[in-house]
Amino acid sequence: MVAIGRGMISRPRILLLDEPYLGLARKLVEEYFETISCINREESTTVLLIEQNAVKAISTADHGYVLQKGRIIAEGKPKQLMTVEVIQKAYLRLGR
Repeated sequence: MVAIGRGMISRPRILLLDEPYLGLARKLVEEYFETISCINREESTTVLLIEQNAVKAISTADHGYVLQKGRIIAEGKPKQLMTVEVIQKAYLRLGR
């Protein structure tokens, strides 16, 4: 959270976060997601989030891109992404 605070001091238009939840307890992850959503809403800051927790990332996003081996394999609104079969199998553990 301190790193995000430091980053927000200069009032950026875009905030890039790479795996910010890695190693955090679940309760902290929930708080972190809420903080990031709040920054996006209240500060009008675009948040570019790189995250392995696909379910949480997609559910938080306004728009998403899914990369596999460095290539975009899907993009769209969260509801669209949740219906893509490869995403369901590989990232959401559905359809197995």
